Amino acid sequence: MPRVSPLRPFTPDPEQMARWPDLSGNAVNGLGEDILRRARMVYWAPDPGDIPHGPLQMYFYAQSARDPRFAKARAARQEILDAPLPPLAQTRVQRAPKDWTAALDGFVGAGICELTGVAEMRQDWVIEGHEIAQRRVIMLGVQHDYDAIATAPGPSAGMEVMAQYGRAALAAKTVAGWLRQDGWEAEPVTGPMTGALLMIPPALECGFGELGKHGSIINPEVGASFRLSAVLTDAPFATTPRVEAGIDGFCANCRVCEDACPPEALSPEKRRVRGDTKWYVDFDRCLPFFNQTHGCAICIAVCPWSRPGVGPNLAAKLARRAGRIEDKEGR
Repeated sequence: MPRVSPLRPFTPDPEQMARWPDLSGNAVNGLGEDILRRARMVYWAPDPGDIPHGPLQMYFYAQSARDPRFAKARAARQEILDAPLPPLAQTRVQRAPKDWTAALDGFVGAGICELTGVAEMRQDWVIEGHEIAQRRVIMLGVQHDYDAIATAPGPSAGMEVMAQYGRAALAAKTVAGWLRQDGWEAEPVTGPMTGALLMIPPALECGFGELGKHGSIINPEVGASFRLSAVLTDAPFATTPRVEAGIDGFCANCRVCEDACPPEALSPEKRRVRGDTKWYVDFDRCLPFFNQTHGCAICIAVCPWSRPGVGPNLAAKLARRAGRIEDKEGR
């Protein structure tokens, strides 16, 4: 039986809750809505003053400012973000689409990132009120150090999250710089303040894995323990296919993250969100604990898929099970 979090019951800091707007974050996210629409920015706004929950974002910054290590990590990431991109070459390098995509493997081999994929850009991945003109999105994933993230919700896990956001930013800037030196316009997009682009939908589309009960992508190789960044471009990359490894069904029968969540923000069943039925994290329950613990990360730390060496074995086991079911149905 899964172990229920020893951090329950959770009582939010009154100072934080005094900043809560007269609006549910779940309403902003479209929980319970049956009509398809684009997402609205609910958190991690480039300018917190632009969103109702901006004062809570400022509370998060105030909490992390108490530990000088967080300020140092944030400054290091900002230095990466502020670094200029290479000038755009006047002559475009020409490659076959499959060769463009294959070239991304070089960034994995160099340790710049652990995952790459490409999807055709879709406007329903764009935050309401924004536009993205580029036709393709390159997705990049950087993996957490398991021993560090396993300390969640301690400060060392928060530091690990910030470190990987820094790596993700560097990966996006590096890939964008490579494209510009080859004559192709490229725009890096980095988290957590992604601005116009939703990160998870294109990452699912390009084969990074399946959406887990905890609201994060689960990859068969690295589990849920990774962060995303992206590059927007018109360079003619071949797209990479979606992945189905039986993870969705596994999550339906697993309660590890659900029971480990201190504010009980995870549901045992999928929810209706902006016309789609999917796993959903209750924003109003999650955010107070997230803010008070420098980013929490308990759910991805305890996910069975995130433990080193477990994911590939689980994926192989689910594949064998699916094969047996197909054999029985084919008789």
